[in-house]
Amino acid sequence: MKYKHSIKRQFAIIFIGLMAGTILLCWFLNSIFLEKYYVQNKEADLKNAYASINYAAKKGTLSSKEFYYEFQKICATYNMNIIVMDAESKLILSSVNDYKRMISQLLESVMGMYEPDKILEEEEAYVVQQSFDKDTNSNYIEMWGMLENGNLFLLRSSVESIRDSVKISNQFLAYVGIGAVIISAFLTMTITGRVTKPILQLAKISERMKNLDFDAKYTGNDKNEIGILGEHINQLSDTLEKTISELKTANNELKNDIRQKEKIDEMRKEFLSNVSHELKTPIALIMGYAEGLKMGINDDDSSRDFYCDVIMDEAGKMNIMVKKLLTLNQLEFGNDVVTMERFDLHELIENYIQSADILIRQNDVKVEFHCNEPVYVWGDEFKVEEVFMNYFTNAMNHAIREKTIDIKIERLPEKVRVSVFNTGAPIPEESLPLIWEKFYKVDKARTREYGGSGVGLSIVKAIMESMNQGYGVINYENGVEFWFELATE
Repeated sequence: MKYKHSIKRQFAIIFIGLMAGTILLCWFLNSIFLEKYYVQNKEADLKNAYASINYAAKKGTLSSKEFYYEFQKICATYNMNIIVMDAESKLILSSVNDYKRMISQLLESVMGMYEPDKILEEEEAYVVQQSFDKDTNSNYIEMWGMLENGNLFLLRSSVESIRDSVKISNQFLAYVGIGAVIISAFLTMTITGRVTKPILQLAKISERMKNLDFDAKYTGNDKNEIGILGEHINQLSDTLEKTISELKTANNELKNDIRQKEKIDEMRKEFLSNVSHELKTPIALIMGYAEGLKMGINDDDSSRDFYCDVIMDEAGKMNIMVKKLLTLNQLEFGNDVVTMERFDLHELIENYIQSADILIRQNDVKVEFHCNEPVYVWGDEFKVEEVFMNYFTNAMNHAIREKTIDIKIERLPEKVRVSVFNTGAPIPEESLPLIWEKFYKVDKARTREYGGSGVGLSIVKAIMESMNQGYGVINYENGVEFWFELATE
């Protein structure tokens, strides 16, 4: 997943920008102020050299061997040229071979004939100035004046070396800066990738939560703010799933209450009428065979056993029908609460097929189930199982010819459709709208043969309408397909 405004990219741009900006600022400050800083330091060096020479002059050791070594050290340390001469212009100390030009400049300065480029500092004993030597085409910073013993002196240091140092420093800073930016860019991308990885994981989890998928959990072990956020998102996910389940349940109950209040009177009348009609035949059979037993129409044991078997069979069918009618009655009157929860539909169907294995083998039916991955849906898991059981039982009782039952799960936008197809004769078109009504039987003889009550599809209708989901039937040339749908969100 790519994000247009990635935090990783933003962090990288910020850090690299700061690094490059810092280096550019250093380069700018280096170019503007470094030379001035060097000049100030060179002034300090001139003053330090002057202090050492003036001290030796007061002590009278300027011409001594001990001071000669110190004099050489001063010239080498501060990178400067020095001459000292007495009042009679006799040279006492010199650090250069061509000292005549320096003596000439010193005398011109003393007599006020030399014009420097700039006076930096002027004191009673000395003057610090910047000057340009046309012969050497070089700039210098100089100090000249009189020592306390009356000797004249001139200290000179080249500014060109300072400028070369600034240039070299800037070049080195540029090379180091480019290398630092490249290295920091690589390190920044690597480090920010590690930092933003858990954030991206949280973003993906939140996106799945937006689509009502609460299975994704944050698995990081961070102990920082991101770890705390991930833990809170996990708790939020659990709370949202529970809350949505409760809301869906409450919403279904509200819809069912409104609908059931409008139908309750009509359903009561219809229920009594249908029950009386359906029980009339088995009650008549029981009464007829019971009277036959009482009157002793057939005295042999086999006849009495047959009469008793008929009575018990009809009583058993009545018992099953009454139980189904009670279930249907609870659904239609809204006495049975529908609990909406998220469950794996594939697992439900797979488990039911395994539990019905004995019946499948007894009826010599081939069952095909086209799904091998979890399919999570919202609904009442136990009632959905009853819907599937009615479809599957109905398919097994009506499967003929190849005797094949084909079960499919088809993914649709925001829902899935479960279809149960069985080979056999199609349902007559005029009967399709009526098969969902209580006690309606397309083939009464076949229905009675396997003990059907005509209530199963009515139960399917009541359950699916209680969950506000679709259901139906489709005819094919070689069989019939019943289907129902469940929401995935």
